[in-house]
Amino acid sequence: MAAASAAVRMLPDGGADDEERWLAEGIAGVQQNAFYMHRALDALKYSAQMLSELRTSRLSPHKYYELYMRAFDEMRKLEMFFREETRRGSCSVVDLYELVQHAGNVLPRLYLLCTVGSVYIKSKEAPAKDVLKDLVEMCRGIQHPLRGLFLRSYLSQISRDKLPDIGSEYEGDAESINDAVEFVLQNFIEMNKLWVRMQHQGPVREKEKRGKERNELRDLVGKNLHVLSQIEGVDLDMYKETVLPRILEQVVNCKDDLAQFYLMDCIIQVFPDEYHLQTLETLLSAFPQLQPSVDIKTVLSQLMDRLSNYAASSPEVLPEFLQVEAFAKFSNAIGKVIEAQPDMPVVGAVTLYVSLLTFTLRVHPDRLDYVDQVLGACVKKLSGKAKLEDSRATKQIIALLSAPLEKYSNIVTALELSNYPRVMDYLDNATTKVMAVVIIQSIMKNTTCISTSDKIEALFDLIKGLIKDMDGAQDDELDEEDFKEEQNSVARLIHMLHNDDHEEMLKILCTVQKHILLGGPKRLTFTVPSLVFSALKLVRRLQGQDGDVTGEDVPATPKKIFQILHQTIEALSCVPSPELALRLYLQCAEAANDCDLEPVAYEFFTQAFILYEEEIADSKAQITAIHLIIGTLQRMNIFGVENRDTLTHKTTGYSAKLLKKPDQCRAVYACSHLFWTDDQDGIMDGERVLLCLKRALRIANAAQQMANATRGSSGSVTLFIEILNKYLYFFEKGIPQITNTVIQDLIELIRTEQQSDNAVADPSTEAFFSSTLRYIEFQKQKGGNIGEKYEQIKTSS
Repeated sequence: MAAASAAVRMLPDGGADDEERWLAEGIAGVQQNAFYMHRALDALKYSAQMLSELRTSRLSPHKYYELYMRAFDEMRKLEMFFREETRRGSCSVVDLYELVQHAGNVLPRLYLLCTVGSVYIKSKEAPAKDVLKDLVEMCRGIQHPLRGLFLRSYLSQISRDKLPDIGSEYEGDAESINDAVEFVLQNFIEMNKLWVRMQHQGPVREKEKRGKERNELRDLVGKNLHVLSQIEGVDLDMYKETVLPRILEQVVNCKDDLAQFYLMDCIIQVFPDEYHLQTLETLLSAFPQLQPSVDIKTVLSQLMDRLSNYAASSPEVLPEFLQVEAFAKFSNAIGKVIEAQPDMPVVGAVTLYVSLLTFTLRVHPDRLDYVDQVLGACVKKLSGKAKLEDSRATKQIIALLSAPLEKYSNIVTALELSNYPRVMDYLDNATTKVMAVVIIQSIMKNTTCISTSDKIEALFDLIKGLIKDMDGAQDDELDEEDFKEEQNSVARLIHMLHNDDHEEMLKILCTVQKHILLGGPKRLTFTVPSLVFSALKLVRRLQGQDGDVTGEDVPATPKKIFQILHQTIEALSCVPSPELALRLYLQCAEAANDCDLEPVAYEFFTQAFILYEEEIADSKAQITAIHLIIGTLQRMNIFGVENRDTLTHKTTGYSAKLLKKPDQCRAVYACSHLFWTDDQDGIMDGERVLLCLKRALRIANAAQQMANATRGSSGSVTLFIEILNKYLYFFEKGIPQITNTVIQDLIELIRTEQQSDNAVADPSTEAFFSSTLRYIEFQKQKGGNIGEKYEQIKTSS
């Protein structure tokens, strides 16, 4: 490097013998302008000495590049010097061009020849095409890969602004554009050969190292293609007939995977999209001929992405895509590539189909047949293979299946694709669930309404991973939170199913029922409630319609739907989930009440009581259940005297049999509402209301005695205050059996209990009682009939 530094600084020492001889010959050959010519010869001499440093083979490509750039900077100065000298007429550029060809060492000679040739072209004393042709041929003298590559890179750099292009100052006759293209192509071809030859220099053990070094030098070759793309005279016809075929011929024939991948990528990146579209068949024909190790999927994907972006940014060119049959050509090319590379991994093939599908959805979104064709080709590639285990391939399959959902924002469109479910069949169980969740999320996001039973059948086939156990699936390994989230998504989906036509909606419900009943006991608690409430919505719409039900193909009637509901809720017995089933039975009973179907409502209540008796053993669950039964039964107005007496008798009996006395008391006084309703033709049985309240008082008193016996204190009087509030409620309703005397006695009883020696002070109970007394005083102050009724009740002690 010390010699190189000296050369770059153009120090006069260190000349070679052959350079001295060359100088002597030059001096002897030139007689005029001796002083200026002497300066020019000195410059050539010292430049040759500097350029001799580039003959080294000891530097790595990276270090050689640094040396080259230092030499390049000096050569630009030399070019400017020669240009100035020739402009003043101090020396002839023709003489210089002849003189440098006598240099002893070939590498410095060619660098100098290129430099002087640049000045020669600039002087316009000779046609640019002749000088360029001479230079590109002379550079064949360097066949060492590294040195030859940088020499030709120098030639490309100093000539790029001197090509005989259209509109250029160096433009010649009509054929000059062909000469410019031929020059760049020839230089590109020779550079690529040198670049490929680098791979075979040196020992085999350093092959990987040489590959990395070659990769660092790839832009030297690619710049030629960039220069080609910038030539104004390269129109579509020339590109189609000359440029692209010559480039592809070199790419295919070099049989080097690194060169083929890089150059194909360069072609796609540097030339216009319009050219790619019009030469698609020629360009795609090269892909199957590439080496098997070339990453074709990436290059093809980039080409499709670029053309799809072109179509998206310029909608007016869409007819051209149809005219050139872009989809068919891409599809055929991908098929040929996969056929030519039987060892291509699945992930590579699927990635190609993902890119093709993305291209199709952006360029031909209205052609569902194209989309289905891509999915079918993917199925064909996957045929004969088991479930995918490669995570990368699985990820690409998800991308393939998600693309139509994202584009159309409507699962109904995807359901029209016959090959869509066939692709999903190759996913493993876990990924099938992930894809099913993606589908449901798409439906929720876009509020898609799926309104036919056929479409729902197809949809449930797609999301079968969520609604039933898959073969070989290990549910025990599934995270409980994930399982709940999945099933909740299915439940939300069921609520999205709707059709205004009653018959079709009934078919939808039957389809959903068929699928969810096969889902296993773990799923039923999530999916059955959604189906029940969806069916009850249909019942509300059909309210008032009725008819005898026979056979399967009957019209949609409430009776038919209630039969389906009964079967569906009954399936919960295998879970078991009696509390949920009881709630659903009561919901159905209330709906049947609104439809004036007394036998149906009675049957649902019967099932609810059976569950209460046989399945619900937990005391807290019993309390909740009995209050649900009381609340529902209180709202029923369809039952005749006999049925209602039976149900109310059962309810009051169950209330009195709860485990804890306070729970018994609250359930019994709640039963009082079963005997007095404000509805027209409602039940108004004051005697039984009073009977329930008195029974509640007895139970409350018993609770007090038990507390006194076990804890030595009378316990809280909260139950008495609660009963007092019930008395006040019915007192205002005008029940004759509830008098102000009864209420006054109960108030005195509460005060007595609070003042007893065994009473336990409870601030919340005292506040509750005080609030009740204030309510009585407030009612007195209102006046009118209510005020008169309350007037005789004394709240002060």
